[in-house]
Amino acid sequence: MSTDVILSAKRISKSYTSTSGDKKNLQVLQNLDVSIEKGSIHAVVGSSGSGKSTLLHILGGLDRPDQGSVHWGDQLIGDLSSNQLAEKRNEFLGFVFQFHHLLPEFSALENVAMPALIKGMSLEDAQERALHLLDQFGVAERSEHKPTQLSGGEQQRVSMARALMNKPQIILADEPTGNLDDKNTNLILDLLFDLREKENISILLITHEMNIASRSDVVHELKNGILVSQKS
Repeated sequence: MSTDVILSAKRISKSYTSTSGDKKNLQVLQNLDVSIEKGSIHAVVGSSGSGKSTLLHILGGLDRPDQGSVHWGDQLIGDLSSNQLAEKRNEFLGFVFQFHHLLPEFSALENVAMPALIKGMSLEDAQERALHLLDQFGVAERSEHKPTQLSGGEQQRVSMARALMNKPQIILADEPTGNLDDKNTNLILDLLFDLREKENISILLITHEMNIASRSDVVHELKNGILVSQKS
C-alpha cells in the first residue's frame, strides 16, 4: 500500500443551529484531522447523528466546514470556485450513497455514462465504458432498464459503476449497504473492496456496523465530534 496521501483534512469544525425553540448551536465536528493514503481503505463508524455523513460531505466538497482545510492530493479545495470544485470533484471522486441517487428518467447505461458526458467524453466512448463497467459489476443485461425496474442490489451496483466512470482517485461510500439484505450486503462489500486490488483505488466507507468497518485498513470512530483512529 502506498504512503502517498490522496485526501486529507486538517482542523475541521462544523456546527449547526438547532431547529428547536432554543436555537442552540450544535457542534458536530471539532478540530478533526484525517489523512487517507492511496490504495487504502478507511472506515468511519459512529452512532446515528454523530456527524459521519457531515464529515463525508465536507471531504467530498459537498459542504464547507466552519473552519479547517481539505486537500484532494495537493489541491486545497477551498481555493476553488464553485465551477472549478464541481469539475474537480467529477474527475477526482466517486460517490456511492445508501439511496443510490440514480436519475429515474434515464436507463442504467445512461446513468453510468453521465459523469463522463459531463466531463466531455464522446457519447460513443462514454457508452462503451459504461457498458464495460456494468458488465464488471454483473448488471450489463440490465443496461436498458430504468432504476425503478431494478432491485436494490442492482441499483447499488449501477451506482458503483457510475462512481468509477471517470476513474476517480477515491470512492466515498455513505452507508452503501444500509438498505440491503445480507446476501446483497456481502456482494456489494466484496465488489467495493475488490476495487483496491484491481484499481489501487482509495475508499472511505461510512458505516454504523463494526463488522463491516473491521474489513478496512483503518477504523475511525466519530464520537462527540472527535475522530479516534485505530488500525483494523
